Amino acid sequence: MKFTPTAIPEVILIEPQVFGDERGFFMETWHAAKFAAAGLDLAFVQDNHSRSGRGTLRGLHYQIKQPQGKLARVIAGEVFDVAVDLRRHSPTFGRWVGVILSATNKKMLWVPPGFAHGFYVLSPEADFLYKCTQFYAPEDERVLRWDDPELAIAWPLPPDLPPLLSAKDQAGVGWREAECYP
Repeated sequence: MKFTPTAIPEVILIEPQVFGDERGFFMETWHAAKFAAAGLDLAFVQDNHSRSGRGTLRGLHYQIKQPQGKLARVIAGEVFDVAVDLRRHSPTFGRWVGVILSATNKKMLWVPPGFAHGFYVLSPEADFLYKCTQFYAPEDERVLRWDDPELAIAWPLPPDLPPLLSAKDQAGVGWREAECYP
């Protein structure tokens, strides 16, 4: 596996080694020893799977009391995946990073605790899987507004076509109002 820090060094792009032939392919998506050797000594407690149609934007979500680290990947389709640093003590506080995850490129993204996370579906449909380091706690969940002008996330949206949002995501708070981590 290849582990590459992004513009926010704690957010890591992971490229598994893929073994393929005319029958298909094989790859490891999680190997505790290999991740630990790369400095990611992780314990996961929950796996999630979402399916979304083209134009769906989910996020930006985070849990304030039980921050979740997430290991994200796409097994069908393609998404633009985003992490926003909400750690006040961090030199990258308020910055975001975005990458394309797809069934074709087979890349994964490690989003550590202390970040808001979301994705936008680029393909007709996408199956998005992620492993979490903490259990989902709806009472602790917060939503950061996806289109906050101060964050200026460069979502790859088609012109004049707003994303499909849940009611929860439509009610997200702006950057200045967001609860952040110490």
